[in-house]
Amino acid sequence: MSEKSEKGLDRRDFVMASIATVGASAVLARSAGPAQAQGTAASSGEAASGATQGTAYTGDVIDGKKVVSMLDVNDLEPGKKHLLYFQGVQMPSGQHWYVSVTVAKGAKPGKRGVLTSGVHGDEISSIYTVQTVMNQLDPAEMSGTDTAVTDVSPPALESMQRRWPNQGRGIDLIDLNRVWPGNENDVTAPGRHAWLLFNRLLRPNADFALDFHTGTTGFGVTDFNVGGMDVPEVKAMVELYPVSQIYDNHVYPGVLHNAFMDVGIPAFTPEVGAARVLDLEMISQFVEGTMNVLKHHGIVAGPMGRTAKDVTVFIGNSSFPILATEGGIVEHLVKLNDKVEPGQKVAVQRNSFGEVVAEYTSGVSGELIGQRSDAMAEPGNPLVFILFHKATPEGVETYPE
Repeated sequence: MSEKSEKGLDRRDFVMASIATVGASAVLARSAGPAQAQGTAASSGEAASGATQGTAYTGDVIDGKKVVSMLDVNDLEPGKKHLLYFQGVQMPSGQHWYVSVTVAKGAKPGKRGVLTSGVHGDEISSIYTVQTVMNQLDPAEMSGTDTAVTDVSPPALESMQRRWPNQGRGIDLIDLNRVWPGNENDVTAPGRHAWLLFNRLLRPNADFALDFHTGTTGFGVTDFNVGGMDVPEVKAMVELYPVSQIYDNHVYPGVLHNAFMDVGIPAFTPEVGAARVLDLEMISQFVEGTMNVLKHHGIVAGPMGRTAKDVTVFIGNSSFPILATEGGIVEHLVKLNDKVEPGQKVAVQRNSFGEVVAEYTSGVSGELIGQRSDAMAEPGNPLVFILFHKATPEGVETYPE
């Protein structure tokens, strides 16, 4: 890396800043006083136990689908597919945001899986992956239940953007995947929405959970799974996908799959390529892997499809970010999934005159897992992420944004 590029922000600074932000938000929420969350009559006990008080119907019907404010899949008729709306947090108008819930309730009892997507509003391939899995399920032939929520963050999806536009104290953009499991008395609507979904819809109906994502707008990623493989139940599921990479890491607090893990529910995150597109070829890989997971848990029958054993998988436990130190046009010299070595040049950057203002090199031996797809960058923008194996990982891994 050139002398100029070495002046960029240190990776640990980003990690510590992220942790500090999460901590500050938590303190603010705790000190906000006894603000009353909507409809929280049974809130304290249910959050502690993870059990619902049974399914609660609001009496509303939207597009022919009943609305619930609490769901217990045990109350639903077996052998059928149920389409519901879940009542989320209120908007500034006093109306509610609703999320779509599909429950494939098997004819026979068994384990309960939860599939989520749409936590970020620009991650469309993840939504289509979950929809495709649910469309393949025949409840009459199933043992157990699979529940899917494809639009976890409705206002972000409305504008196909990553973050939830929150209006509380001036316009703010909140990443919903940094606030789980939420707080019923949070000072932001997204924090309360997360609490409602986690405690009244997701956690009570999950024996295992998969939260599907993609790269973010302007930054592409490979086909990979993120999860802590030191947990046997997670390792078994992660390895059932025919993907090119596995990021063996618990990543940071506040993500949805870690909220599940914190209450003893095995969970991980599949990452389905780039944002804002339908990558049908990559989607098929994740559909195949997800069906393998459902077979692994005995929810559906049939032979396993391809798994990690049938493809070449690179496994790393750390990610090395390369951040822009200058503004200008970025030319990548390597591609996603390419192997790189320390000192190898991976990108150059030019100013408006076409002069090279920065050159960027890898500091580790690994494979490209993420790469900026926008052609221009300003100082601090991530350009490349390299997946690598660190003998003794320290601290919390994160993605600088």
